[in-house]
Amino acid sequence: MNENSTSPVGSQVPPQALLAALKKLLRPLIKLLLVNGVTYPFLINILKTIYVDVAKTEFQLNGKPQTDSRISLLSGVHRKDVKRLGEESELENSEPPNVSLGAKLVALWTSNPLYLDENKRHIPLPRQASEGGDKSFEGLVSSVSKDIRSRVILDEWLRIGMVHIDDEDRVCLNADAFIPENGYDEKAYYFGQNLHDHIAAGSHNLMGQKPPFMERSVTYEKLSEESVAELAALAKELGMQTLVEVNKRAEILQQRDAKKGTANQRINFGVYYYSTDKTGEENVH
Repeated sequence: MNENSTSPVGSQVPPQALLAALKKLLRPLIKLLLVNGVTYPFLINILKTIYVDVAKTEFQLNGKPQTDSRISLLSGVHRKDVKRLGEESELENSEPPNVSLGAKLVALWTSNPLYLDENKRHIPLPRQASEGGDKSFEGLVSSVSKDIRSRVILDEWLRIGMVHIDDEDRVCLNADAFIPENGYDEKAYYFGQNLHDHIAAGSHNLMGQKPPFMERSVTYEKLSEESVAELAALAKELGMQTLVEVNKRAEILQQRDAKKGTANQRINFGVYYYSTDKTGEENVH
């Protein structure tokens, strides 16, 4: 952001519509924090760090380094705290070790023709290369990394619900394997990444930046439980189809762009589904 961009001003009154939206989006987050023992004082310290970091990195004037006084003015954080936070180490923001490798393996399994059937669906894989050659789980893992044994990956994926073993002793990728069922660290990582990108896209649009990001949803009320269950199943089926197709094309483009020296962009495309009754109780399908 530069000096010509919309910037915060101390006397500026925030738009009421934005404050209403903020209160709404924070409620489920606060509920999650309370369930996990993250109290208000703890959260305040995190917020101070983020306010200081965003003011420091996103609101520079002509690319000049920020001063503690200006960061304090922009963020509302006391100058002493700005100085202290600036001297402390940055927040831990690294992904769990198995997330990056796991994402590559799933992407390859669901996009490479070697692992797809005639309907372009990912196929079950024999465990060992001795049984299936390259078209095996061991072959899949070795095509991405030579440094870790396929059995280590398999044991972990079975634990977090990414795969299951069928009656023929083959490794089967679960339909919802884009995000693990049971691995808390992995789910928390994707939770942060996906909500960050969704909010970043919405913020981009609210600030009037061009071109706008796609952000669309379908919302209906006054539905029966049976109708909600049917729509949940439809959304899940079509959503997974869309994710798989985008993944296949992205894998092809990534391989093509690897030859270019300017391939430094990333994308995140996702789907979500949520339902609730008038009391706010979630409906899980």
